[in-house]
Order: sequence, then C-alpha cells, then structure tokens
Amino acid sequence: MDFRLTKEEALFQKMCREFALNEVEPLAAEIDEQERYPEETVQKLMKYGLMGIQFPKEVGGSGGNYVCYSIAIEEMSRVCATTGGIMSAHGTLGAWPIYAFGTEEQKEKWLRPLIEPHEGAKIGAFGLTEPNAGTDSAAQQTIAAKQEDGSYILNGTKVFITGGGRADTYVVFAMTDKSKGNKGISAFMVPTNTPGFSVTKYEDKCGFRTISTCSLKFENVCVPASNLVGGEAGLGKGFSFAMKTLDKSRACVGALAVGIARRALDEAIAFVKDRVTFGAPVAKRQGIQWMIADMATKIEASRCLVSHANDLQSKGLPFSTEAAMAKMFATQSAMEVCTDAIQLMGGKGYMKEDCVEKCFRDIKAYCIFEGTNQVQKMVISGAIMSGKRH
Repeated sequence: MDFRLTKEEALFQKMCREFALNEVEPLAAEIDEQERYPEETVQKLMKYGLMGIQFPKEVGGSGGNYVCYSIAIEEMSRVCATTGGIMSAHGTLGAWPIYAFGTEEQKEKWLRPLIEPHEGAKIGAFGLTEPNAGTDSAAQQTIAAKQEDGSYILNGTKVFITGGGRADTYVVFAMTDKSKGNKGISAFMVPTNTPGFSVTKYEDKCGFRTISTCSLKFENVCVPASNLVGGEAGLGKGFSFAMKTLDKSRACVGALAVGIARRALDEAIAFVKDRVTFGAPVAKRQGIQWMIADMATKIEASRCLVSHANDLQSKGLPFSTEAAMAKMFATQSAMEVCTDAIQLMGGKGYMKEDCVEKCFRDIKAYCIFEGTNQVQKMVISGAIMSGKRH
C-alpha cells in the first residue's frame, strides 16, 4: 500500500497547515484559558469548506476524501486539539449519520446547512451517551413514544454530549420499542429550538476545554415523523446507525491524536536542542536521543494505521477493526509521547506557559471519548478471535 499523498492532497495539506498557523494557533492558548468556543474560527472553517470536506458536492460538501479530512484534522489538532475536535465531532458525529442514513429530503433539510460553505455556520452533534448507557450504548433509557398523528414524544437525558449547547441540531437516539432491545432503538433529528429540549449541565473538564460538553434533557419533546432518520425504513435501526458512525469517527480521532503528538514532539525537540547542561546540549545524550526515536516511531506508526483505515473505507471495504486499531494505538501513543515530552522538558514542560501540558490534558480525553481504548481492544480481539481478521 502506498500512503504517499497525491499532488492535490499535498497542496491541500499545505493550505490547511497555513490556515492552522495563521488562524487557529494565535487563539489556542487564549480560548483554552477562557474555556471559550472559537466561534470566529469555526465560521472561517465553514466559509472555506473545511467543515464538510469528505461529503460530495451534490449534497453541499467540498467533494474531498477521507485522506483530506484526516489531513485537515491532524493539521488543526497540531496547533489546537479542540479545533480539530470540533471538526471531527461535527463532520462525523453530527453530519455523517444524516448523509449515510437519512432520506433525500432529510439530507437537503438537515445536512446541507451543516456542511455547505456559507456565513453563519450551523453545527451538528450526536446524542447517544446516557447516565447508564456509556460503553453499553444499547442500554438506552430515553423513550420515543409514537403518537396517533405519527409524531414522536421524546423523554430522557443525555450526558457528555460534545458540542452540546452550541449545536443547532442533534442526532438523538431513543427507544421506540423496548421489547426489541438494541433493535428497538431509532434515531431522530432534534433542533435546539424544539419545545421541551434543554441543556442542563456544562461539564468542567481537565482538557478539551473550548468545546462545550453538556447534558441534554428531553421533556415531552415532540418531533414529527419526518425527523425519524431514514424515515420509516430507519425505525429500529438506530443502534446500527450509531455503531457505524462511531466506526467512521475512530480514524478521525486517530488523526487528531497524531496532530497532538506531533506538536508535543516538536516542542520537545526544540527544547533539548537548545537546553545545555554540563557543557553540552541535552540532545547530544544517547538516552534523550532514544526517547526522541521512540516518540517519532509511535507517531509514524499511528499515521500508518490511520491511513490504512482511510484507504479501506475509501475502497468500500470493511474497516471497523482497522479504525479501532487506529483510534486505540494513536491515542495511547500520543498519551505516551506527551508524557515523554513533559519529562524531556522538565519543569518547563509542566507549566501552562508552554503548550505541551495542554497537549497532555487534551489527549487524555480522546483515550476515553468515542469508545474507550478498552472498548477498542474488545472490538479488535473480537474480530481476530472470530476469524474475521488475521
């Protein structure tokens, strides 16, 4: 497999890198300190078509592929992990289920405003996790009761919703038939201005601080039958929709982790080259060189796993196992790279005036979000032991 970028992809990478350095990095420390959503950056991302990279032009997207999408997420995440996180959560969790499973009418009504370049960006989010349904996503307690006129009344609570409070629309999962277990879960489009919908709690997080993470409450929220994702054909398929969406998101999280790790390594290299102890730069010491070698190798291996998952999905081949590998290995490796970067930089690396401690805080979230790394190991081992992959 050849993962080298095409000429067009390399030009796109250059454009994303310049945008990240000029538009994203100058605000990164400020928005983290203030816990402020980077609205001005998101509006620019939308204007330049970077919030719908991987979607076809006919539905409002930019017509790119998942390689380009991963490039953009990696480059943004290198300078500001939460900006990369906004792109990933919006493009994959908030928008992709509509594209993949929605009717043509739903794509026009709900998807196009989320991905088509325009002023006044609309943001999408994904309402799956509940107080008692985290890893066990099938244990949904939110109920969608069908009414005589065909509409549904939603009641329940969602927690840890990325982009909650800022999103304009949510893909919400709810039980339409509890007797059928996970085959009784359906997905609904719920706009934020729906009566009975409310944001009830904003989480105070260690990292990942500029994206709001919220709890959502649904109290007799009435949604029309037209908001059932996939129409009547989508009834009872919500769990399948959710799992396929999470598969799609995992390679994106891997790309995000690569970006964070790259920044931590770059900062560590600059420090050890400049720092002089006992009459010589720290970089001259073999122990330091071996740490740098290990860090760089982990980053390159992570990028290869992300590229492999992207290559498979671009060819229409199964990629669930490879996406889980990319997410697990890249986030775990980035956590190790950030830890080593702080160690190499000593006290300086631990201080907030340097960005490495932010890299460390941000990457920990991605070892948990969108399926913990332990869940990824369950996915991987299940595929291997069933004989589906060798």
